[in-house]
Amino acid sequence: MLHIGCHLSCAGGYLAMGRQALALGADTCQFFTRNPRGGSVKPFDRADADALNALTREHGFAPLLAHAPYTLNAASADARVRDFARRVMREDLERLAHVPGAMLNFHPGCHVGQGTQAGVRLIAGMLDEVYTDELPTRVLLETMAGKGSEIGGTFEELRAIMDESRTGDRLGVCLDTCHVFDAGYDIVHRLDDVLAEFDRIIGLSRLRAIHLNDSKNTMGSRKDRHEKIGQGEIGLEALVRVINHDALKDLPFYLETPNEPDGYAAEIRMLRGAYAQA
Repeated sequence: MLHIGCHLSCAGGYLAMGRQALALGADTCQFFTRNPRGGSVKPFDRADADALNALTREHGFAPLLAHAPYTLNAASADARVRDFARRVMREDLERLAHVPGAMLNFHPGCHVGQGTQAGVRLIAGMLDEVYTDELPTRVLLETMAGKGSEIGGTFEELRAIMDESRTGDRLGVCLDTCHVFDAGYDIVHRLDDVLAEFDRIIGLSRLRAIHLNDSKNTMGSRKDRHEKIGQGEIGLEALVRVINHDALKDLPFYLETPNEPDGYAAEIRMLRGAYAQA
């Protein structure tokens, strides 16, 4: 069975978000934990979270994926920005403890001139401070396109964070198809080789989720611009191979394509039809 969903807003509440996912033909979804371009967050509603949990159990949902805000940058040279990252990560993990099975995905950060090694140490240090044993949610590092001073554009950089952090054995990875393609990994013609490289450097057992996106850019552009499925440089045929690959087909897939709800529903139908038919 293809476990697939899309990015939805939880502004109307967790339960409403879960119902919308079902209406779109999804059996999971991704959502921002708070304002993605800021830091404001609504008070936590435990009853709403419990209602979502009941809905996802009833309908056999795959794990929900929470996404930390883009403003979270644990690798910043600014101590105030790093303090914000620590506070947000801790708050989000405490909230998600009430949504069993959910995972928290975040962009590792940008070193803004300090260098990758310094950035890796800062990211690992933040995780060591906030990701304590009593917080059960799996934290995922996202593969990035590598633009500017962004950390995570190579598998080696993600592995370095895991190795540096005392919590490294609890960390997983969310592979974004647009990001890795833009970073220079040829998932169109050499998917097996890319996954073998991932396995050698990080380990496929660490791969817990896939952001399924086409790309507006050519491979290696390092620009990070998502496109609708089949309308970009990766193409439908290659993305169908991704969802059907033996090493990936049982993972949850999350669409982040530039779509309205009707567009997401159409992509979900199309991909379900292409599952196990590659």
